[in-house]
Amino acid sequence: MKAIALISGGLDSILAAKLIQSQRIEVIPLNFKLPFSQSGKKASAENQNKIKHVADNLGAELKTVDISSAFLEMLKKPRYGFGSHMNPCIDCKILMLVKAKELLQELGAAFVITGEVLGQRPMSQNKQALELIEKRAGLEGLLLRPLSAKLLPETIPEQKCWVQRNNLLSFSGRSRRPQMELAKKLNIKDYPNPAGGCLLTDPEFAKRLKELIAHQELSLENIELLKIGRHFRIAPQAKLVVGRDEKENEHLLNLARANDYLFMPTEEIAGPTSLGRGVFSDELIKLCASITCRYCDLNGATETKIIYRKIPGKEDNILKAAVMEESQLISLKI
Repeated sequence: MKAIALISGGLDSILAAKLIQSQRIEVIPLNFKLPFSQSGKKASAENQNKIKHVADNLGAELKTVDISSAFLEMLKKPRYGFGSHMNPCIDCKILMLVKAKELLQELGAAFVITGEVLGQRPMSQNKQALELIEKRAGLEGLLLRPLSAKLLPETIPEQKCWVQRNNLLSFSGRSRRPQMELAKKLNIKDYPNPAGGCLLTDPEFAKRLKELIAHQELSLENIELLKIGRHFRIAPQAKLVVGRDEKENEHLLNLARANDYLFMPTEEIAGPTSLGRGVFSDELIKLCASITCRYCDLNGATETKIIYRKIPGKEDNILKAAVMEESQLISLKI
């Protein structure tokens, strides 16, 4: 008997899977790749390491599925709306479980388990929401939540004695103490902190995302840009992203694609790399140079030379730019 376990990288995922493993069920850890994890290669690598750590803890091979494109389509108009910002938690969970259901036959699994705890999250983990998610995912009776199972209706795995209900739990609420005590009992010592880092719950990121959707520019490439830098809407079809430090400057260089513009000061001046994306005129190029100039270390000067080029071109152009006035800068900033 096999079960698919949704793995987010947190302790709850380990505990839920361990409880089912203890009942002689083979657990297949499944992680879904989404576009709204924390920014940067380092953060992404750390998150993947957390998830791999969970799979290693289970002694099972991790299966990873990228559902980013499907997620973006859902994000345009989530059926059950958003949380406090741009987080469509209920629709997100439904999407993941629909995809998990599609894999049941392929992986030879009989049911799906998650680490959800009743009442841990007010929007997506109340009893009504949990029932709704199960029904909309088409997993009625085949979705087992081991940590709160005794507080929820019996599932098919319990009714058919694939798992013993008496060995499942009745966790509820937001306290982490029961999970930590169970981890100690199961001799799970090296476990990650609670999973998190969804950028859709971040107010600043949510603001940028709304602006992106309003200008019909929602794409995976543009979402990567949202994760870093200072953002400026310089025209209805053009925006500029200005790096805030050396790491972001390097990241912007890596994210540049064909027809993007790159702006930076000459070697004698310390300052940011800026990336322009969209439809650009000569006037907009000058505007971007002026914004870039604003964040250069000019030691009291009010203008400097800014290098720019259009990707994939190799030829640099130079123009003299003056520091943009603060009022204008604020009016353009997203």
